Amino acid sequence: MVDLIRGDGGRARRSEPVDDRYDEEEYLEPISAAEAAREGLRQVVELTGRDPVGTTSLKSSRDGWLVGVEVVEDRRVPASTDLLGLYEVELDLEGGLLGYRRVRRYQRGKGEVG
Repeated sequence: MVDLIRGDGGRARRSEPVDDRYDEEEYLEPISAAEAAREGLRQVVELTGRDPVGTTSLKSSRDGWLVGVEVVEDRRVPASTDLLGLYEVELDLEGGLLGYRRVRRYQRGKGEVG
């Protein structure tokens, strides 16, 4: 038996079981910021086959994480002229890949101005 409060403030009893289907769903713990950064880097490397330089940004979003990852797109001599790519990776709260895209391509020696 479950006690319910009616709209008029009185109590009612319900003999049928409460719907427990949400209790049966598997709960996945959201990943931490550090785990999101590592997972974003891993996903870009796996998808592009490029050598990673590192994680450049991390931002939480309503649906998960946005991770900025820098990779070497083209190795050149000297290394200061390598072409780098900056990718944005979108992960859900559990670290699953939702999408990725290259947002910028630039020469290593030509860093951001300003």
